[in-house]
Amino acid sequence: MILKGSQRGGAINLADHLMNDRENDHVTLVEVRGFVARDLHGALAEAYAISKGTKCEQFFFSLSLNPPKEIVASEQDLIDAANQAEEKLGLHNQPRAIVFHEKEGRRHAHVVWSRIDGISMKAIPLPHFKNKLMSLARDLYLEHGWELPEGLRRDGGKSPLNFTLAEWQQAKRLKLDPREIKQSFRDAWDRSDSAKAFQHALEDKGYFLAKGDRRSFVALDIHGEVFSVPRMLGIKTKEVKHKLGDPESLASVDDTKSAIARKVTDHIHEYIEQVDAKHDQDMQPLTDQKLSMRANHRSERQHLKAKQQEREQAETRARNARMTTGLRGLWDRVSGNRAKVQKQNEQEAWLAAKRDLKQRDELVKAQMLERRKIQLELDKLRRKHIKDRQILYRDITQAMRMSDQVERMQRQDKTRDHSREYRGPSL
Repeated sequence: MILKGSQRGGAINLADHLMNDRENDHVTLVEVRGFVARDLHGALAEAYAISKGTKCEQFFFSLSLNPPKEIVASEQDLIDAANQAEEKLGLHNQPRAIVFHEKEGRRHAHVVWSRIDGISMKAIPLPHFKNKLMSLARDLYLEHGWELPEGLRRDGGKSPLNFTLAEWQQAKRLKLDPREIKQSFRDAWDRSDSAKAFQHALEDKGYFLAKGDRRSFVALDIHGEVFSVPRMLGIKTKEVKHKLGDPESLASVDDTKSAIARKVTDHIHEYIEQVDAKHDQDMQPLTDQKLSMRANHRSERQHLKAKQQEREQAETRARNARMTTGLRGLWDRVSGNRAKVQKQNEQEAWLAAKRDLKQRDELVKAQMLERRKIQLELDKLRRKHIKDRQILYRDITQAMRMSDQVERMQRQDKTRDHSREYRGPSL
């Protein structure tokens, strides 16, 4: 599975993010170890309080564990992977919390450790943790027999589909998947051999090349959102300049925004709003179905949890009833019968815990398969919406080019008129 870790602070923000059930179908706090508090906010607040006795600002190590897309990893698989990461990083027995997230029919885990050693009151160093996690990720793929992704096959070569948080948020505001945006830039770049060709290729996809204040080459979409060309392509600025030349010949960002504002008519803006409204309307039934399913799944899990707790209490009472008291209990201690009964109780309790774990996993897997059916429909509809936007942007670009041609013809007509006035009437 893919492992992504980072050192960080921010107890409140981290707890809010991990327990966010608005963007996840299900959020489960699986384990809180080494803290007095039993809830995540309280546990992370404890870690923050302890860190105040040190100079460490990044007192957490946060790790996400993502199985392959087509795999439903069991609860035990994720916990085992967390334990291996703990040993690999040198965080053995440090206070930690484990949270499971489920979204779009997939399950992944988050683990947060406190880096503060409670005895020495110093932060545990984590040298080369990225290399260690990459090595462990490769081992986990091989251990489970999963197909290695390209990034691990090529000694950790970074995938072009990795995005920064800022890029993701920017794309989310525009209702576009960041992969879609980057792919548009890459397609335009690959089929262009000059600045003019790249400019036209971008315009075909609804982006307009401009001269940035600091980034040299930028592009704007029809909403005026600015994108760094090198960042979208995943290459260095000097490589962009080598192919495109001097950006000084391009219009500035402000001038480009003004040109876009002039050219995109009110009718086209209304068309954009209509398409967005239609997309929202298309999504609503599936969204309602997804929310209803999430509520049902949560209810089923809560019901199973209650039944398991009820059964656990009954079984615990039955096992406790085997432990005799009084003179009989004293004799059982002397004769060794009490030790035998205690060992039997421990064995039965362990088997019961394994049985409950298996039941939870079976329920989760069944629910995730059901959830994936909806996700297939959602993905299909999203692909259609992407195609709709591509067609829309193509139409907008054509309209803008026609407007450019009209403006050029008007300027040429004015130039000819001025020229005739200057020469005067012909004799």
